[in-house]
Amino acid sequence: MRFPRPVVLLLALLHVYIGVRLLLPFGAITQLAGGAVLAVCFWLLPKGFRIRDDRGPWAVMLPWLTMGFFSYLLVLTIFRDAHESWIRISATAVMALTPAITLVGFFMARRVAPVVNVSVPLAGLPKELEGFTIAQITDIHVGQTIKRNFVAAIVDRVNRLQADMIAITGDVADGSVPDLAQYTEPLAQLESRHGTYFVTGNHEYYSGANAWIRELERLGARVLMNEHVVLDHDGAALTVAGVTDYSAHHFDPSHRSDPRAAAKGAPEHAPKVLLAHQPRSANSAEAAGYQLQLSGHTHGGQFWPWNFLVRLQQPFIAGLNRLGRMWVYTSRGTGYWGPPMRFGIPSEITLIRLVRE
Repeated sequence: MRFPRPVVLLLALLHVYIGVRLLLPFGAITQLAGGAVLAVCFWLLPKGFRIRDDRGPWAVMLPWLTMGFFSYLLVLTIFRDAHESWIRISATAVMALTPAITLVGFFMARRVAPVVNVSVPLAGLPKELEGFTIAQITDIHVGQTIKRNFVAAIVDRVNRLQADMIAITGDVADGSVPDLAQYTEPLAQLESRHGTYFVTGNHEYYSGANAWIRELERLGARVLMNEHVVLDHDGAALTVAGVTDYSAHHFDPSHRSDPRAAAKGAPEHAPKVLLAHQPRSANSAEAAGYQLQLSGHTHGGQFWPWNFLVRLQQPFIAGLNRLGRMWVYTSRGTGYWGPPMRFGIPSEITLIRLVRE
């Protein structure tokens, strides 16, 4: 993938803007050193989109990390210009904060996602389902910088939870099955009482959804395509439904997301849980009578300040929210997309526990 010339020109102008606003108050040596850093940054930025995996892990990781570094450098420079006059101390602060934030964000992104425990109170929940647990993982984004060991560590942590079922709510990978199957293979080791259930995310459609559906089935997951299963848990029924991604019809009209169709024929009095990649499915899901929707997609914004932009597209960003008679839990994601950075917005493996209201 090559950047169009207008994009390259814009990136060049932004680098010049940062250089002028931060470096002019300093002497020649600092200007030369800062200019060299910006030149390397400008050279590395586009390479993350086209460098091959066989060049080595850091050859792939460094351009993506540079993207995160540049993002913070630009945001902090604009923030500094908006709040202070052009003085040396504020420029120094920006140049010190940017690498520090980049480093912290890198380690937060690359660690194994911590477990977040969430209790969801459901009215009329049968006593047999009191304490029923769902381990949710989502938005792993296996690809250029997320490989087999990263996935295996997630699987190990999920299995230690001994959940009643496992939900994978989309965006497992960024690339084709032939290229990435060796890295997603550990998902076959996921273990729970009632098995693993998967729904497609938008990135599956960027990478060949039908091939990934077949691959997840090969790995032992039950793929829910606008359909449901009824789990028998100690004599009580729980309906677990799943829909295709909210945007799926743009790629395949036959995959149009339909929460109502997914619940068709489900037991009338059994609690209904919906797996839907995007929180935007919530309005249709609530109207279809679900009590709980589990989603991902947003990454919680992944790193500040981009979390504010997510609000322009999605009704919920992260955490447990109420919509009418239904709860919506939106995970911040178990991996990351693009720059290996998560500053202030940690990844998560979610352990959902159903409790009686």
